[in-house]
Amino acid sequence: MGKLVVTEFVTLDGVFQDPGGSGEFARGGWAFQFDQGDEGAKFKFDELLASDAQLLGRVTYEGFAKAWPTMEGTGEFGEKMNAMPKFVVSSTLENPEWNNTTVLKGDVAKKVGELKQQFAGDILVAGSGQLVSSLLANDLVDELHLMVFPILLGDGKRLFANAEATKALKLVESRQTGAVAILTFSRER
Repeated sequence: MGKLVVTEFVTLDGVFQDPGGSGEFARGGWAFQFDQGDEGAKFKFDELLASDAQLLGRVTYEGFAKAWPTMEGTGEFGEKMNAMPKFVVSSTLENPEWNNTTVLKGDVAKKVGELKQQFAGDILVAGSGQLVSSLLANDLVDELHLMVFPILLGDGKRLFANAEATKALKLVESRQTGAVAILTFSRER
């Protein structure tokens, strides 16, 4: 059975919105202000290699689907991003164009439980704040990877703003790479 792994870039004040600067947020692009070091890039690469599939919310999916198929020179990382199975949770997306994409509709908790049975490797969730809130509320997240950037934005969408209940997590690893702290949490059982 696969693990559901949520991976997020987040500021010290919990903002996860537009780390790359796609233009959706006036304060976007904050992640590129800091050196993640070689270990940061390796962490993201290892995370992707351990994954058999991606699970995304519609907004994150649309951003990825716009960018990744056209990226050149991204090597093995880009090849895996484009080739691996992708599942997008959406009630509005009808005809996804990014290869190997399946739209999940209906009972998200049930569908994600079925996905975890389908794959042996990790199922990676990036961004997708509304989806992550739902996954956490339904105790479906097995591991949480936070790349914490040393900046306070004061505004923006916060990762855990919609937490419905108290959730205990166990810190299983912490490290620094460049200016970024990488925290890995697992679900308390």
